[in-house]
Amino acid sequence: MDNDSGISAVPTLADVARLADVSTATVSRCINTPGQVGEKTRKKVLKAVADLGYAPNFSARALAAKYTNTIGAVIPTMENAVFARGVQAFQEELGRHSKTLLIASSAYQQALEEEQVRTLVARGADALLLIGYDRHQSLYDFLNKRKVPTLVAWSYEKTQPQAAIGFDNRAAMAELARLVLRYGHRNIACISAPTAMNDRARGRVQGIELAMSEAGLDPAELHVTEAAYGIETGEIAFRQTLSAAPETTAVMCGNDVLAIGALRAAREMGLRVPEDISITGFDDIEIAMLAEPALTTVHVPHREMGRRAARMLIQALQDETALPSALLTTDIRLRQSLGPAPGTAPHS
Repeated sequence: MDNDSGISAVPTLADVARLADVSTATVSRCINTPGQVGEKTRKKVLKAVADLGYAPNFSARALAAKYTNTIGAVIPTMENAVFARGVQAFQEELGRHSKTLLIASSAYQQALEEEQVRTLVARGADALLLIGYDRHQSLYDFLNKRKVPTLVAWSYEKTQPQAAIGFDNRAAMAELARLVLRYGHRNIACISAPTAMNDRARGRVQGIELAMSEAGLDPAELHVTEAAYGIETGEIAFRQTLSAAPETTAVMCGNDVLAIGALRAAREMGLRVPEDISITGFDDIEIAMLAEPALTTVHVPHREMGRRAARMLIQALQDETALPSALLTTDIRLRQSLGPAPGTAPHS
């Protein structure tokens, strides 16, 4: 026991029953077969579960063992090649240390991600890898209460308290935007992934705005079109962008897949890239080099991030110490899709 209330440091089924003033059997039914319990009782039990941060254990064996040698990861989507590459390296490194990966995909739905996190913890995950910072503080509080080391990846913000391994999305996109500006572009538009509850996408838009402000341009004039991940959605967003902002000479995309869609739409519209319009991406997945023309983009060290994330979580479990954070570097891959703004001198 860790306090005078009689509640354990790691909440148990009995703690929930005590707080809700019901039997442990009732708590079990509420969790496993909620339809068998009256609404009033169910609400009372679920409130106790939430207040205590309780999660049922996967098995008696997992309860008895200190560790299950299982690491959980929740990624936004299985369809994005960016996450696939990093998670593959993450799993490979875990395997070298005899750890098993349990993975779930949240489809960018916050409520589903929270449910999956709680399920992974219930199944005995020793530690968790999550993508980006954006989620309710209550979920971080739950993980802290359960003493589950949690590492954020694909983002790094020094002002954030949560341990992370990743890169500064804002700074990385700002660097690319400065290059676009040096090529003479002043009418810049952005095709972004949805920015709500997505600090990575939001940071990339902010990076373009930062570079514009530095160049004396009004960032409020940046035309932003949000689109779900996909080549077809990138095509649609490109057409929408040029319809709304026909003076655009450079379209900066929040990821390479949206940029590939933009390239395809430009070709279908009879626009030459980069002579008539420039298009850039972000991530540097394999398709960026195979595009026609090859895509100028931000290279992200996905595999290094995955490997190091695994090592950091394993080390934290072995040493029982707090997780550190790690900032990774990105760089620009200048290819053929970026050229001088129409009517300007070639870039030197």
